[in-house]
Amino acid sequence: MPHGLGQLLRRIEEIKDFLLTARRKDAKSVKIKKNKDNVKFKVRCSRYLYTLVITDKEKAEKLKQSLPPGLAVKELK
Repeated sequence: MPHGLGQLLRRIEEIKDFLLTARRKDAKSVKIKKNKDNVKFKVRCSRYLYTLVITDKEKAEKLKQSLPPGLAVKELK
């Protein structure tokens, strides 16, 4: 693991906070990682990579629809 990477990660607990972060001017892209038990949404901003973990698949689908239209979205397997 590269030195100092740990400080550049931020965890978000609330969906509304994630959406606010995704709408920021410095938000570059969103990666969506689907796992067996959860879905992780990662938004890349200029300084931090913010992660939101959702265990409810329906909420995850709704959040995906709510992402800002100009943002690059990449789905990871």
